[in-house]
Amino acid sequence: MLYTLPVVIATVVLGLSGFVSGLGTSCSAPLGAGTASPSDPYWMQTIKHQGTAAFNPSPNNYQVFRNVKDFGAKGDGVTDDTSAINAAISSGGRCGGGSCHSTTVTPAIVFFPKGTYLVSAPIVALYYTQLIGDAKIPPTLLASANFDGIAVIDANPYIPGGGGAQYYTNQNNFLRSVRNFVIDVRRVAPERSQGTGIHWQVAQATSLMNIVFQLSTAANTAHQGIWMENGSGGFMGDLIFNGGKFGMWVGNQQFTVRNITVNNAQTAVYSLWNWGWTFQSININNCQVGFDLSTGGLTEASQTVGAEAIIDAVVVNTPIFVRTSTISNGRLGGSLVLNNAKLTNVPVAVGVVGGAVVLNGGTTTIASWGQGNVFKGTSPAATFTQGNINNANKPSVLLDSSGKIFEKAHPQYAAYAVSQFVSVKDNGAKGDGRTDDTAALKAIFAKYAGCKIIFFDAGTYIVTSTLTIPAGTQIVGEAWSVIAGSGSAFQNAASPQVVVRVGDANSQGIMEISDIIFTTVGSTPGAIVVEWNVKQPAGQNGGAGMWDSHIRLGGAAGTNLERAQCPDTGSGGFNNCYAAFLALHIKPTATAYIEGLWAWLADHDLDGDGSSRISLYSGRGILSESAGPVWLIGTGCELYLWPSLLGI
Repeated sequence: MLYTLPVVIATVVLGLSGFVSGLGTSCSAPLGAGTASPSDPYWMQTIKHQGTAAFNPSPNNYQVFRNVKDFGAKGDGVTDDTSAINAAISSGGRCGGGSCHSTTVTPAIVFFPKGTYLVSAPIVALYYTQLIGDAKIPPTLLASANFDGIAVIDANPYIPGGGGAQYYTNQNNFLRSVRNFVIDVRRVAPERSQGTGIHWQVAQATSLMNIVFQLSTAANTAHQGIWMENGSGGFMGDLIFNGGKFGMWVGNQQFTVRNITVNNAQTAVYSLWNWGWTFQSININNCQVGFDLSTGGLTEASQTVGAEAIIDAVVVNTPIFVRTSTISNGRLGGSLVLNNAKLTNVPVAVGVVGGAVVLNGGTTTIASWGQGNVFKGTSPAATFTQGNINNANKPSVLLDSSGKIFEKAHPQYAAYAVSQFVSVKDNGAKGDGRTDDTAALKAIFAKYAGCKIIFFDAGTYIVTSTLTIPAGTQIVGEAWSVIAGSGSAFQNAASPQVVVRVGDANSQGIMEISDIIFTTVGSTPGAIVVEWNVKQPAGQNGGAGMWDSHIRLGGAAGTNLERAQCPDTGSGGFNNCYAAFLALHIKPTATAYIEGLWAWLADHDLDGDGSSRISLYSGRGILSESAGPVWLIGTGCELYLWPSLLGI
């Protein structure tokens, strides 16, 4: 895939009892705090699961939600649960093995109740899988002493005897999430690299969150938390690494990493290559090296670290904060930016393999320092810079009380009882990819907004006119539930109409949207897919936000924007192949905290053979007119094209 740089753009996790602009007709009071007792199961375990994969060949028989214990896993820390877990993942003819490159018709949530799950071989996370542990008491995945495989969780297996071939093309390995686990490999002998937590060779629309990695601290340890040799990601956040040779060993086009802590590792982060990675809110304690970067490559064949931005770091008792593999001598490919890095007992802030010191450390704060080539205007000539650089202006509204860029984790509602949720399918919506669900969804919001968390059971929900989500609403999808705009209302590019309006104009209140895909059923040249109007309550940064949700235009079953309609030869024409007018519009009075969103106009078909190129058209990706604050964390947008831009 073409790359999308992760960005933070300027233009306290709070309860849900904040200001709302209005309550549903069934509501006597706002939702308020969670009412689950400590002994109650996590709501996801007990809520009724009736989600469907709308375009699966057998949607009424295909199982989206799977509890690993229903497949025989014990979670007792003694029984080998490997086979049972992999059976839960693979059941239902899912996509993997090297013969299926991708698909959207076999989504799955694989749920792990609390417990300790002993595994002796990798858990293979197939395409379009969310592995989710109990958010109240995260389960432990415990590698046995005889564990044999690339990692406890493998998101892209190498095919035995395949000469390096893998299940999926790494740049197209989309739609994955792993959440709420402790991954413990300390029973694996320290010198064995099989003591790896996750092999995460993935691309866009992927996330890791709320995971603790327990690794050996022995002097000869080869353990590592995350191993990633290629791909085109992605977002990860809220991770803790204890021990290991490497907390993270990574090489990937681009990623955003937020809120990680690495304790007692030899190297916190080793980076082999990238185009651009952003690390935000990084804590490194008692390691030997914080960031070890392979540098100097100037060609595609010799690509090393292209760009590394490290923002809001706290580094303690670590001899070297950042080390590069190549000394500059006035010229060095790639760039490094350090911003608001607080060092305590860190003798070398920036060094080079072999011992050269570029920037002395100590106990100090690095306000803004950079290394790399600076270009000005339209000149192709570069000036190599190595030293203090202008500190970016960060308005106080974007920061937390400690002066760091504000951050807010993906809501998981661990304290909420299942009675505080309401299912859209229980209230008349079908989600079958054919029925017009507009009226049903409008009625659900009118009745329950503000006093229930609205659960979108897995499915594809067709809307034929603008669907407004009122301020005060919390929405949770299941395996990326889909809301799709379809019909004549969205076919006039001269008078574009909104598919999903997030808050009425000038509205204010809580808004939380997670695990939803927004799309269209083409041709829809007049579709503004998401219009964001809502403003967060006063004093509640991040009160209006969206997490792990995506705008996916075309390239999937049910969109009428696939290879059959719009091949890359262009024979489908323009009129049949318009996917949208605009993907996301953030309005002037709105605020937004958006994390892990991918807005993608498909350049290839995810279904069918999973690789054939297609030609689709959409004029605009993300337009923000907001006066702020807006946080776009790990947000990417790509491949938007309109015929007039081609001179047609």
